[in-house]
Amino acid sequence: MGWFSSKKDPEPEPALRQDRQKCWESRDAYFACLDTSGVLKAGDEGTACASAKGQYERNCAKSWVDYFNKRRILAEQQKGVLAQLANQSAETKK
Repeated sequence: MGWFSSKKDPEPEPALRQDRQKCWESRDAYFACLDTSGVLKAGDEGTACASAKGQYERNCAKSWVDYFNKRRILAEQQKGVLAQLANQSAETKK
């Protein structure tokens, strides 16, 4: 391909509304399975949530899967920090 080639690389199609909904539903089902199994980090569950994980990975773009998995861990860390701050605030008010 030359510098001035008129041929462009195809851009990925944006996700349709029903595709996004399908992704979110399968993500929620997978994360619910992880919660039931007591697992925080996606991928650490072994075979416990294999079918839900398969659906999740089929229905969501890889970049979305990576984002949601990282966001799950960050959300749990935020809960811990907020709980600590609430406890500290309650202690200082005594």
